[in-house]
Amino acid sequence: MTIKKIILLILGIIFVIILAQNTQVLSMQILFWKISMSRIIFIPFIMIIGFIIGFLVGRKSWDW
Repeated sequence: MTIKKIILLILGIIFVIILAQNTQVLSMQILFWKISMSRIIFIPFIMIIGFIIGFLVGRKSWDW
């Protein structure tokens, strides 16, 4: 195994542990809407949005 694979494995295990500990219901109010969802759904959703934004901002070329 390479160092990169070991680091990714450790980060994946930490991520699963964090998800397992956050099973409470989260309530958010955005303008007039109130959204309630489990943190186990919210955390990966926000993480995916962050990866997409980071990917788009980190691109060297804005030619789509």
